[in-house]
Amino acid sequence: MVKHMIIWKLKDEVSDKAACAKEIKEALEGLVGKIDGLTEMHILTESFPASTGDIMMDSTFESAEALSNYQKHPLHVEIANGKVRPNVDTRLSFDYETK
Repeated sequence: MVKHMIIWKLKDEVSDKAACAKEIKEALEGLVGKIDGLTEMHILTESFPASTGDIMMDSTFESAEALSNYQKHPLHVEIANGKVRPNVDTRLSFDYETK
């Protein structure tokens, strides 16, 4: 199994950050069952005030190959280009294999 974690910081000019985060959450969590090898997708939007990110993605894939296929899958690309990238200022990612 492979974990794919991302933390996003929304752009300052996003007027309704809660609504934007909710839209991203619903879109990405909706990919489970639609992309082979994606087994779990959890988007967290409620954080402690000291957090420096606005949204965290915690996803699980069957393999590194499944993660690679997800990253170029048309359903993922549509959400990334339409909902995430236009609203995000900073993106940090961390991928690792679990046992």
